[in-house]
Amino acid sequence: MEGPLSAAKETGSRLRGSRCADCAVATYPADPACPRCGGPAEPVVLSAVGTLWTWTVQRYAPKSPPYIPPAAGFTPFTVGYVELPEGVRVLAVLDIRPEKAEIGMPLTIAAGDGVPRAVRAAV
Repeated sequence: MEGPLSAAKETGSRLRGSRCADCAVATYPADPACPRCGGPAEPVVLSAVGTLWTWTVQRYAPKSPPYIPPAAGFTPFTVGYVELPEGVRVLAVLDIRPEKAEIGMPLTIAAGDGVPRAVRAAV
């Protein structure tokens, strides 16, 4: 099974998860077994658009490693959970200003450099 952030040529930078062959539960990141029933799961490409479920502002630098602070120092950023139509909630860096974040707003999500990233979806 490919990594959860891998981008196949046909999917661009879409997130890859898995879906249970027995109970149809979708998961992210991809897992060869279902977390609900333990059945086998198959890789799937997840939807690119979801809704903002909740969000916050990361105001302190994450622990290092794995975080590597930039030369200019840490800058706070917006982070939130994006709920996809498959029922999966994905933690992502939100490329929107905090004052523009609204729970329920449509977001486009894609694999980023190490973590998923989301932007306001065109409606």
